Amino acid sequence: MTRFCQGDSRAFDALFQRYARPIHGYLARLTGSPAAAEDLSQQTFLSMVRGRGRFHEGARVKPWLYAIATNAARDWQRRKRPEDLTDEGELPTSVAVEEPGPRDAGLERAVQRALEQLPEGQRIPIVLHRFEGMGFAEIAESMGLTESAVKVRAHRGYARLRELLATLREETNG
Repeated sequence: MTRFCQGDSRAFDALFQRYARPIHGYLARLTGSPAAAEDLSQQTFLSMVRGRGRFHEGARVKPWLYAIATNAARDWQRRKRPEDLTDEGELPTSVAVEEPGPRDAGLERAVQRALEQLPEGQRIPIVLHRFEGMGFAEIAESMGLTESAVKVRAHRGYARLRELLATLREETNG
């Protein structure tokens, strides 16, 4: 990041190669929309380029970049339409799957729906911790909170997520 801030364009390429895929995955889980995640990923890296002068030398890049991505997702959430419609103005009949493989699509949709029901302050730490593999110290840095506050939010979010998923399990089994 220091080299990029000093004008080395190859350093940007290295940063992009390292973080593009994880940022896209994070945004897809956060928004529930692979298409939105693609746009938001591009916005994130554009914001990184524009904001490189605000990067503090010696700071860690990953939490800073995830903070930019989170802010982009928040902005998108504020201005998004209630439903993404097809060109004909109808609800889509299927949802694009990003990664093929033996996955339980029903379970993934259930987890995504449950995550969407959590307040943002609980959802973001869970997505960053569980799906992005970030530690609580990094999450705290990216959110501008103490590590203790992030742990409390994640704990409450995981508890609520268990409740939501247990309710769903009861509905499908009963």
